[in-house]
Amino acid sequence: MTIDHPLPAAPEQLEELSAEGLGERRTPGFIRSAILTQPAALVGLGVLFFFVFIAIFGSYLEPYSIHDKTGPVYAPPSSAHWLGTDDGGVDMLSLLIAGTRVSMEVGFAAALVAMLIGGAVGVISGFVGGIIDVVLMRITDIFLVIPDIPLMIVMAAIFGRSLRNIIIIIGIIYWTSTARLIRAQVKSVRERVYVKRARSLGATNNRLVFKHVLPQVAPLLIANTVLMVALAVFAETYITFLGLGDPSAISWGRLIENAFLGNAVLNNAWWAIVPPGVCVTIVILACTMVGQSMEDALNPRLKVGHLSVRRFRLRPLGGKLDSE
Repeated sequence: MTIDHPLPAAPEQLEELSAEGLGERRTPGFIRSAILTQPAALVGLGVLFFFVFIAIFGSYLEPYSIHDKTGPVYAPPSSAHWLGTDDGGVDMLSLLIAGTRVSMEVGFAAALVAMLIGGAVGVISGFVGGIIDVVLMRITDIFLVIPDIPLMIVMAAIFGRSLRNIIIIIGIIYWTSTARLIRAQVKSVRERVYVKRARSLGATNNRLVFKHVLPQVAPLLIANTVLMVALAVFAETYITFLGLGDPSAISWGRLIENAFLGNAVLNNAWWAIVPPGVCVTIVILACTMVGQSMEDALNPRLKVGHLSVRRFRLRPLGGKLDSE
C-alpha cells in the first residue's frame, strides 16, 4: 500500500494561501461595487461623465466659431445666443464648451502628475523607511510650507505659461498630500501579517510592493486622485484669472478673466461671469462627491466603525444596529 505525499507548495502559492487565509485581499471589482453602493458617487460620476463628453465632442457641439464675432457686444441671452455674447461679440456658449475641454484636460492631467509623484514618494518612503523616509518627508515638508500662489508665479515666470507647464506646475505643487496619505497606508500594510509571512517565505521587495502593497493602497490612491482633479481645476482657474495661464488657450478661468478685464460687471453682463463660475463649482462638487464616497468605502481607517446617532455605539460600516 503506497501513500501519496502532497508536493510542497511554491513560495508564491504559500503567499497566496497566507493572504487568502487572513482575508486581507480585496476581490476584483471591489472599487466598482463600492462606487455603485454610494448614491453620491453615482451622481458625481454622472456629472463628470457629462463634462468629459462635452470636452471630447465639444468641437462638434459649438453652435458658433469662438474666433468670429457673431453678435453685439455683451448681447443678453436669447434664442440666437443662449448664454449671450462676451465683450468681443463671441457666443458665450461656444466659449464655455471650448473652455470645458481645456479645464478638464488640465484637471485630469495635473491630477495624474500629482498621483504619480505623490504615489511614488509615498510608497518608497513608507516601504523602505529609514534615512530615505526622513529625506523624502523633509522634502515633502518643504513643499508644504511654501505658499502656493507665490510658487506658481515664480515657476510660471521661469518655465513659461504654456498649457503643458501649467499642468506640470500644478502637479508638482499638489503632490504632497498624496505622498503623506499613501506613506501612512503603506506603513500600515507593511506590518500586516500576510506581508510578513510573504517576506519570511523569501519574497523580494519588488514582489512585496507590486503583489501585496500596491493592490491595497491603489484604491485609496484612486480616491485621492479624484479629489485632486477638483483641486487642479480650481488651481487652473485662479492661475489663469491671475494672468499666469496660457494666453492662447480658452479655459473657464480665461473666460472669467476676460469678463473682468472687459468690465462685464459694470455692464451688468452676468452671463459672461456666472456660467464659467458655475461650471467650475459643479465639477469641484462632483469630484468631491466621488472622491469622498470612494474614500469612505475604501479607506480602512474609516471602515473601522461609525458612531450611531441613535444609540451612540460603535458599529461596523454598513452593519445593523444591535437590538437591546
